[in-house]
Amino acid sequence: MDEGVMRAIEACYPLHVVALSRVDAGTASDNFVVSSDAGERWFAKVYRAGADIEAAEGAIALSSFARAGGSRVPAVHLTGGGEVVARAAGVALSLWELVDDAVTAEGGLVGQRWKSVGREVGLLHRRLALHPVGAPALRPASAFVDLAAAAGAYDRLIAAYRRGGTADPYQEWALEAATVRRGLLPEVGALLERLPELTVQVVHGDLAAPNVLLRGDDVAAIIDFQPPRPAYLAWEIARIACDPRTVVADDSWIESLPLLLDAYREAYPAVRDEDLDAVVALGCAYTLASTYPLAEPLVAPAVVRSEHAEMSLQRYGRARHDAALLMLEHLGT
Repeated sequence: MDEGVMRAIEACYPLHVVALSRVDAGTASDNFVVSSDAGERWFAKVYRAGADIEAAEGAIALSSFARAGGSRVPAVHLTGGGEVVARAAGVALSLWELVDDAVTAEGGLVGQRWKSVGREVGLLHRRLALHPVGAPALRPASAFVDLAAAAGAYDRLIAAYRRGGTADPYQEWALEAATVRRGLLPEVGALLERLPELTVQVVHGDLAAPNVLLRGDDVAAIIDFQPPRPAYLAWEIARIACDPRTVVADDSWIESLPLLLDAYREAYPAVRDEDLDAVVALGCAYTLASTYPLAEPLVAPAVVRSEHAEMSLQRYGRARHDAALLMLEHLGT
């Protein structure tokens, strides 16, 4: 594959590749650091077979819209023909500014990171509120989760595990966790019914910890946008503010959360208090109503491509489950 990537880059961009290093990250793409003979270094995102390239182009356009408004987003490198996605040698890829010497937020939010992440997410949302797809609007919180669909997904997962047996310890645990979460869905519904109408607007779409890059305590970049579509603002904030690895790592996360929310409000003064007050509730509801990654061993075994990936997914699965229960406990339901 590496040779095909090199040929595609050289066919579409005005540079000569002298080195290509695979980056062990990404679930929807294969990623590389590209070095040119001019001493330049780039990040190549290679789309896998069957990828929706039109959606990828929409996501790139949204990232460029955010960057134009001052958000810390890497620049995409256009092909010689002015396109954001290159297609050659049977390969489709996009080439990006490389964010060097940065780590993902998967290590959790601590110290000043709460404030810096809150500020950058607030600035991002303030910019995305201007996106032509649609202005911010109010929607009932009860519409956030399709509880009937969630119940059906859990019922199918539980039945599949019981049919196949659970000799694997993780799958045995996943069956237990799925049963617990299925039983908590009525509480999720009651939780959402108590909330007021909440804001939906164009958002990043996947503001999880792997997509927030840090240098020390500062945000270096926000990456991997989804195509522009409206979603609940409180949910998007929760994706990073209530990341499972942060919630389970430190009992003081709930005392630190206001640091992020205050910095967010300062950066995006138009945000409604109701949306910030609902962050933990929507983070909890979203996690409890989702079978991910409990279902991955059955529905997406190809995602686990190595022992390292399998163990990483299992650790995340346990953290995600524990975090959901901690958030529910905090909410007092």
